[in-house]
Amino acid sequence: MPIKNVVVNCTDVQRSVEYYTKFLELRVVGEPTPERAVLDAVTATVELRAVGNGREQSTWSPDDLQRGFRHIGFKVDRIDERAAVLKAGGVEFKLDPLDAEGQVRICFFYDPDGTLLELIQGDLQYAEILDADGVARERALGVPERPRFDHVAVTIQDRDATSAFYSEHHGFEFIGTIEQPHDQRGFHIGYLKGGDTVLEVFTYDVHTTDREPQPDVAGFAYAELDGDVPELATVASPDGTKVYVDPDGFTFAVSSGA
Repeated sequence: MPIKNVVVNCTDVQRSVEYYTKFLELRVVGEPTPERAVLDAVTATVELRAVGNGREQSTWSPDDLQRGFRHIGFKVDRIDERAAVLKAGGVEFKLDPLDAEGQVRICFFYDPDGTLLELIQGDLQYAEILDADGVARERALGVPERPRFDHVAVTIQDRDATSAFYSEHHGFEFIGTIEQPHDQRGFHIGYLKGGDTVLEVFTYDVHTTDREPQPDVAGFAYAELDGDVPELATVASPDGTKVYVDPDGFTFAVSSGA
C-alpha cells in the first residue's frame, strides 16, 4: 500500500504552486484556492495547505540526527540540467548534484518555506537486496518523463521496530539497504516499499535527538497512507485531520479505517 499524499504547509499557497509546477513539473489537480492546492506527482499527490506561521517558528533542523521527517524525494532525468534551472531561479541548495552511494546522482534544495527536497537520478544499486521482486518492480517504473514522487525520508531509532510497524499496519516491506562507509556517524539507510512509493529510513550509530510534531507550522505536515488505524499518540492538524505520531516523531494520517 503506497504513500498516497504528502501534505506540505506553506505561508503562500500560490507561491508554492508556482514553485512546484515550474521546478518539479507537478500538475495542478482541480482549482487551487488561497488555502489549498493539490498537485499530481505521478505516483502520489502533494497537497499544499496555507498556514499563518513563518519558517522561523519551526523546530525542524536540517541535521539528519534529528528523528522524524527529513526530506521528500523525487525521481528525475537530467538532474544537472534541472539543478541549473533551480539555481538560476535563486533556489537555496543544501547539496549540489553529486554521485552518491548506490550509483545514483542526487541533490538537495529547499522549497519556499524550507521543506527539504531531493532529486534522484538512476536506479539505486543496493548494498543488500532483501526483496528481489520489490526491487524489480521499482526498476520497472523506468525513467520518469517528469519528476515522480519517490519517497519520504525519516530518521529512526530502531530499524526492526519501524519495519514491523509499517509492515503490519500499512503493507510496507524492506527491499534493500545502503551503507555510507565514509560517514563517521555510522549512517545506514533502509528502503521500505509500499506500492510505487518508499519510506527511506535513516539510522545512526551515534545519538539522535527527538522533535515534537508541529502540524501547524510551515514545512512538511504529514504523509497520508493506506492501512488501518494504529494505536499511537495523535495530534490535530489545522484542518481537523487526525494525525498519528510514530515513536520517532514521524507524522501521518490514514486514508481508510475509522
